[in-house]
Amino acid sequence: MSAVPTLCWIGDAATGRLRIVDQTRLPTELVQIDCGDVHSVWSAIRELRVRGAPAIGIAAAYGSVIGARCRGVSEASAVRLSLGEAVEFLQTSRPTAVNLFWALRRMEQAASGGGDLDGLALLERLLAEAHAIAEEDRATCRAIGRHGSELVASGDAILTHCNAGGLATSAYGTALAVIFAAHDQGKNVRVFADETRPLLQGSRLTAWELLQRGIPVTLICDNMAGLVMREGKVQLVIVGADRIAANGDTANKVGTYSVAVLARNHKIPFYVAAPASTFDLSLPDGSAIPIEQRDAREVTHGFGRQTAPSGVEVYNPAFDVTPAELITGIITEKGVIRPVNPSTIRSTIEL
Repeated sequence: MSAVPTLCWIGDAATGRLRIVDQTRLPTELVQIDCGDVHSVWSAIRELRVRGAPAIGIAAAYGSVIGARCRGVSEASAVRLSLGEAVEFLQTSRPTAVNLFWALRRMEQAASGGGDLDGLALLERLLAEAHAIAEEDRATCRAIGRHGSELVASGDAILTHCNAGGLATSAYGTALAVIFAAHDQGKNVRVFADETRPLLQGSRLTAWELLQRGIPVTLICDNMAGLVMREGKVQLVIVGADRIAANGDTANKVGTYSVAVLARNHKIPFYVAAPASTFDLSLPDGSAIPIEQRDAREVTHGFGRQTAPSGVEVYNPAFDVTPAELITGIITEKGVIRPVNPSTIRSTIEL
């Protein structure tokens, strides 16, 4: 992974800004952009300039700091009012990744605990909370990597779908953290990366990250996953997650469900790697997970070139839900949850 951070804060609470890697420019250009107002943060999330559930949550936390100062910082009441409006606005950016809502709730809680602070001190408290969310994510990703690497043997080939690496978090990643940790331990591992249509996060981002770290990676079209499994080229599957229901049903990038079905058919372990913040225990199962529907042009005009007839009807959900019964285990910073059911999930997440 490049030494350039996926996202970071530049400056102080009153005048600082969020700096992110523009992931729509990868893999051919490594470009950073600055977000100095809440609308630019919202757009960066919505337009996938920053993406991945943990990274979205961190970006939203920093975005709420920016929004909280829009009425000035002399009065705490103005900061709280602006924060509430920023939180409400940022929540509309993307509906599926629960980390977005989790992080924004933490920012509101930090403000409510501000007591008699003046406006600037309250804003600094909010920035400290956003920094804490980012730092906790870094530690969480490392812990996920440690726990997950125990599931990987030297010589294993791992299939992954979409991107759940350092670009999807503050650093190191979730699904890719397992691979990075195994590699760092000297295990001989290689990766098959689904290209992940229609926006090609697997080919543009995952393959790029793995090559940056010197890990052997083979890029395949999404419809080749079953073939490489049947040919014995893959020993396990590891993917990330955007929201996990109380029973273990998991929303991840569309196409993940198909990979899980193929893995079950070929008797290949299928793991999800995600932090505790990605669990939504208020939802009993995956049927209630909101699924983002995206612009049809992502399918018909991928990267600016028309590849479908004008006027064709398009169905373009960004995510699908993999049932818990297809998941071998969920790798979290608190350990590996298996079997995947409501009791094992709650007992682990509430540790």
